[in-house]
Amino acid sequence: MGSVGDSYDNALMENFWSTLKIELVHRNSWRTRDEAENAIFAYIDGWYNSRRLQKDLGYLSPDEYETA
Repeated sequence: MGSVGDSYDNALMENFWSTLKIELVHRNSWRTRDEAENAIFAYIDGWYNSRRLQKDLGYLSPDEYETA
């Protein structure tokens, strides 16, 4: 994290929101707010956090890295 006023303050979250919008939100539409909330939760908890490939883990997912 940077100090107050640095461009690094929000860079991590801005990257996350950008990825979420590109990979989920702009590719789908939902009839209700509950459907959207459930889809976003499933994306974050079910795929982004556990199965998404991570450069710092040698291009393994966190699950694969922990298993190895």
